[in-house]
Amino acid sequence: MDKKLGRLLRPVGGLFYIGMLAVFSVTAALLNQYILAGVGIAVTCVELGVYLLVRVQRKRQVQNYLQELLEQQDQGLGTHTPFPMAVIRLADEEIIYSNEPFHQITGYRDTFREQPIGNILPGFDTNWLTAGKTEYPYDVTLQKRRYRIYGMVTAGNDPEQTRLGVLYFTDLTELYQVRDEYIRSRPVVAIILVDNYDELTKNLTEGAISSLSARINDAITQWTEGYHGLLRRLEKNRFLFVFEKRDLKQAMEEKFTVLEAIHEITNPAGLAASLSIGLGVDGASFEESYDFAALSIEMALSRGGDQAVVKDRLNFTFFGGRTREAEHRSKVRSRVTANSLMELIGQSSRVFIMGHKNADMDAVGAAVGVSCMCRKKGKPFHIVLDLERNVAKNLVAEIRQVPEYKNAFISSQEALLLCDPRSTLIVVDTNRPDQVESQSLLETVTRVCVIDHHRRAADYITPVVVNFHEPYASSASELVTELLQYAVEKKDVLPIEAKGLMTGLFLDTKSFNVRTGERTFEAAAFLRQLGADTVEVKKLLQNDFQDTIAKYQVIKSARLYRKEIAIAALKDTIARPLAAQAADELLNISGITASFVLFPDGDQVILSARSIGDVNVQVIVEPLGGGGNTATAGAQLKNTTVKEALDRLVASIDQYFEN
Repeated sequence: MDKKLGRLLRPVGGLFYIGMLAVFSVTAALLNQYILAGVGIAVTCVELGVYLLVRVQRKRQVQNYLQELLEQQDQGLGTHTPFPMAVIRLADEEIIYSNEPFHQITGYRDTFREQPIGNILPGFDTNWLTAGKTEYPYDVTLQKRRYRIYGMVTAGNDPEQTRLGVLYFTDLTELYQVRDEYIRSRPVVAIILVDNYDELTKNLTEGAISSLSARINDAITQWTEGYHGLLRRLEKNRFLFVFEKRDLKQAMEEKFTVLEAIHEITNPAGLAASLSIGLGVDGASFEESYDFAALSIEMALSRGGDQAVVKDRLNFTFFGGRTREAEHRSKVRSRVTANSLMELIGQSSRVFIMGHKNADMDAVGAAVGVSCMCRKKGKPFHIVLDLERNVAKNLVAEIRQVPEYKNAFISSQEALLLCDPRSTLIVVDTNRPDQVESQSLLETVTRVCVIDHHRRAADYITPVVVNFHEPYASSASELVTELLQYAVEKKDVLPIEAKGLMTGLFLDTKSFNVRTGERTFEAAAFLRQLGADTVEVKKLLQNDFQDTIAKYQVIKSARLYRKEIAIAALKDTIARPLAAQAADELLNISGITASFVLFPDGDQVILSARSIGDVNVQVIVEPLGGGGNTATAGAQLKNTTVKEALDRLVASIDQYFEN
């Protein structure tokens, strides 16, 4: 069979000789050898006729052979299929047979010379056939029709044997049109929330509230009219908007213009309104899309509001969120959370407390504050901390001298040995699972609580039993201090615990210079009543002489970018606290609104970011895998160099300002 196939597919030959005869005849005519020229022309015509006759017969033989071969391989219709079909020689991808439907859709016609299929379908290759697949991975568009190509390989696997590829073209244009229309018409569920409605309407008359609400409604309605959807008001500050996915691309390209338009609406006191929008896309049902939207609005609020968040089946996409968070927290939530947390601690066999990797003084201060709550309930507690890799060694050393904390600090391995089904894990100062001190412990303990003030990341800790997440707070220590006011009595708090919490406040507010609100000073006043000495706290934050010199060397190496951003890219490794302090110090320079310090640490690059103006450094470092809040953020860029990290940072800064 294979030998027969080889003979059939052997080039017919003769064209070369016919061409030579034609050249000979013309040359003879030019030399006035007309008899010789006439004989040459006659022989040429005879050869050409014989060639065409043999070619037609061979083509018929090839078709009959292929029909027989395909029927033997259970290919049903064989070469008589109504589908466009072509047979190619895999060795050189030349077309050796094609039917009339194939000619109609491609414009291909038989010629004296076989043509490669790449001439008919540019870019087409046969690797998928030789790999044993039966479907071409891409669709092909011919004459504005979309085709899916299926194929098979005939003959043996021996490379010396002639191997053919049989291609069938299936017109799926109408199917694709229906599919595309189905995708475009899928519902998008959006929850629109006025972030600061209570603050806007505070102390206003009913008439003023009605007028303000009407202006907000008009702004939202005007934006939604362009998307041909259904808008309904659910509550005084919450709207439900359902529209088709075909319009979502436009909304995303326009960056949800309603976020900026709503800022033009202010109350008599001059406070501007702000919106958060949560959108659910690609849900299997309306219910699932609404659940996605609810997750998105929760994410938006956890990141400070004034932004739009799109949630599909896989990812979150963020728009806006550049503005500084406005403080609108409720003490009611602090009291409820304190009661829930104390109840959970009381039901636990033991409590583990941990912060983020390379824990700072805010994480340690918040941890000892939670430890006070555990001690009040009489439950054993353990602070999971790497005693070698942290930036709060001075504070930890003082805490360990107190009898109540003599054996409180343990490693993650020790924690894994001690935990049981009734254990509770309380995570402070982070909400990302990849940033905690011990991911293994996080995955082992079933009851997890989170106390954090950073903007919520797309990959956050879940599930959570108690979640006290307030991006408007200055620090985790501030949040824990609020909980202590409702959970314990003043006499239950040790002086070292008050000192630790005050140190966390000092650190994250830069000595009460940034991210401070009314509640921040209330927490500081409460800690001062408990015996926290600000002078002693200041001593904990002091650097030695060499570290101070190193810090100013970092500042000296900084360069300006966009006239208001200072970037220091270091070649040598330095201590992380020094990098953070250098970034803070750069903000003391007139005209600097944001600062970034990068330095190598093994196979990764550490980035510290600070802001004192309108620049939201969290939005800038988030594409780099980092997180934080508007004024303080950081990132760890794995498997990269400082040069590569600097290029990515500059690109992210450009993207931030261009949007």
